[in-house]
Amino acid sequence: MKTKALLKISLRQNAIFIPSEMIANDNKNLSATTSVLLANVSKLGFTFSESLLHALNNVNPTYKVEVLEVLREVLGNDKNWTPLVKEWNIPTGESVLDHIVTYFGNAFKTKNGTTLQCGHSIPDNTFPLEKYNGCPFCGTPFEFGKLENIGQGSKLKVLDLWSEKELQDFYKSLLQSKTALDATQVESLKTALKYLPLPKTDIAMKETLMLVIDVLIEEGQAEKASQYFKSPTDILRYLWFKNTGLLQIIEPKTIIKRTSKNAQHFYNVLDTSAQAKIASQKDLKLKYSRKECLMVANWLKNLDMDVETMCEIMHPKRGMWVRVIRALRLAEYSKRKGFEKLAFLMDVFYNQVYDVWQSKVNTSRLKFDADKTFALLKQRPGLFARSLFSNMLWFGADETVAHFEEIIDKVPARLVFTLNMYAQNYFDKNMQRSVKPLGGTNKRIAPNALLNLYDEAQLEAMKNQIEALCLLAMKQRFATIANLNKTIYIDPQLFNMPVSIGDRSETVQDLPVALMGTRFPIEGNEVRLFMQWGKDLQAQHLDMDLSCHIAYEDKADICSFSRLTTTGCQHSGDIRHIPNKIGTAEYININIEELAKANAKFVTFTCNAYSNGSITPNLVVGWMNSKYPMKISEKTGVAYDPSCVDHQVRVTQNVAKGLVFGVLDVAKREIIWLEMTFGGQVVGGLDYKGVQALLSKLNSKLNIGKLLQLKAEAQGLTIIEDQNADEVYDTKWAINAAAVTQLLID
Repeated sequence: MKTKALLKISLRQNAIFIPSEMIANDNKNLSATTSVLLANVSKLGFTFSESLLHALNNVNPTYKVEVLEVLREVLGNDKNWTPLVKEWNIPTGESVLDHIVTYFGNAFKTKNGTTLQCGHSIPDNTFPLEKYNGCPFCGTPFEFGKLENIGQGSKLKVLDLWSEKELQDFYKSLLQSKTALDATQVESLKTALKYLPLPKTDIAMKETLMLVIDVLIEEGQAEKASQYFKSPTDILRYLWFKNTGLLQIIEPKTIIKRTSKNAQHFYNVLDTSAQAKIASQKDLKLKYSRKECLMVANWLKNLDMDVETMCEIMHPKRGMWVRVIRALRLAEYSKRKGFEKLAFLMDVFYNQVYDVWQSKVNTSRLKFDADKTFALLKQRPGLFARSLFSNMLWFGADETVAHFEEIIDKVPARLVFTLNMYAQNYFDKNMQRSVKPLGGTNKRIAPNALLNLYDEAQLEAMKNQIEALCLLAMKQRFATIANLNKTIYIDPQLFNMPVSIGDRSETVQDLPVALMGTRFPIEGNEVRLFMQWGKDLQAQHLDMDLSCHIAYEDKADICSFSRLTTTGCQHSGDIRHIPNKIGTAEYININIEELAKANAKFVTFTCNAYSNGSITPNLVVGWMNSKYPMKISEKTGVAYDPSCVDHQVRVTQNVAKGLVFGVLDVAKREIIWLEMTFGGQVVGGLDYKGVQALLSKLNSKLNIGKLLQLKAEAQGLTIIEDQNADEVYDTKWAINAAAVTQLLID
């Protein structure tokens, strides 16, 4: 179990972990079991580097089996990939009329037809039943095939060797990451914390710290965990994480609203939003044991912070704190001897005899008192950075920037980079921005109304001020670090990889990870989308939909369950009932040349939960791409080939109704990997302008190559074009986003 879990961590980083004790000898000749392993792995679209091949050649066959099993598990070889239609690349010719005739035929119990296993009778001269693996009327599958066409991929992905050193380095990089971890990194860190001892290192992010604290408490080391709590917000974040599994403090009303909205349905009779709301409220109720109450009471009384400051920090989440205080019986514990500070805290908090910093800022800002506003903002550099753009419009650019320059060295590097990246979009009067509210879905927001007070030249000057200020600040930070190296190599591919800042991905990438915004070139003429869901679940109605949105210059089109065939796209059929334990699948074939001839611009890949609730956990979506034609089974319609998979993601804890997982640029023949949640039961709920806003946001991001150029310029390094440099930065290094964040010097 441990070795398989660690293998999955390494696979996400394009490597295979082999413990040194597993390597029994130093045999140079390729053994029979290694040859078989290599052949099987190549059918899955992978191969081994020379060092990994040598190491695998000298481990026992049992470990080789584990390596193959992990690859097969991640790629879903044991899942059911059978669609509803057999040769689904050829349209079945079904129509809305067929569904209407079948509906009335079953309603009035007509006898002219074929009765299927699900109980539905299909009237003669409607659906061509010989083309289906199940019921075309209710979407219940009956026949299941196996993977037939494997190894069609036109290129193999090379896996590298990981020893204990690489595993430990990756483990530490996750703990030291200077940006919030995404869902893939969180899952990897949880696994590492479970099976490996906690290394001695500084933990940079509060969200990462919660995972570490949770492990310490589960191991009975609550007192040791106490040292990591620096403010009441840290305690609230941990308590909320234990109750909801969310590392961000999302208000209960937001979670309840999202849950209720996801349970809405087009048809009122199927709407369960009221029941979902009640169930969500029940799930969020707080309940703690006496041991937990005492533990939190000790944490609060031991905080090295005065009571008034603690109350001010608690104020923004006052409603949540009131619930927590009652559930933890803190009023009772505050009466005990030794808990005098807790008693004082309860008194000050409930009577609200404390000042709130944000209210002072808002008051002075509304009074247009610049000196007082900036004096307050300088006390909290991070919040000053987050409100910099709006204050530039409110008070004037020159005065605001002059004050900000005084404290920019105290602003976290990730915020400095964020300012530089988003200034281009913020100061554009005509551009709507993509934002994702805490606990919500991606939304478009209109430009700041104050932009209309300024002309284009003034706004352009503001953009330039921000860029010059931020670049100068980062160069100064790089220059403070002594570097004896003379040369640096920057892989050209790094100029296409954005720095991972602000991307809180909610899906897990079990195959080698890609940063949001990464572009995948299309080798052939066809892209095949796939979706698999329902594995290990009982047979039931569970309707997930795979769809795509096609954008033209002057119109839009869709390919989904309601429109199986359209220009350049063919759907495999709508499955609405999952079989027992093995799951089911849907596909969409996209013909690039046909779309190009029709002057299509973009194709957006989406999946939706048509059933009440959010997208089902462990649903997998992705796309296949190969230089050679990808076959479809004539017998069963199975069209999945693991060797052709370009990218796939697995939904874990998700409260979204719809998910965008990629955009195809038809003219450039490349796919942009992005993740954007949206509300809506079908693809029609997708706001394509929101997708464009997100793409614009991704395009504005600073890429890793430019960041390294800044480093080279600040430290006097010469950029050379070969890897014989003193410092080498290639795609192998950049795949670990947590390690890249170490360039963000604070």
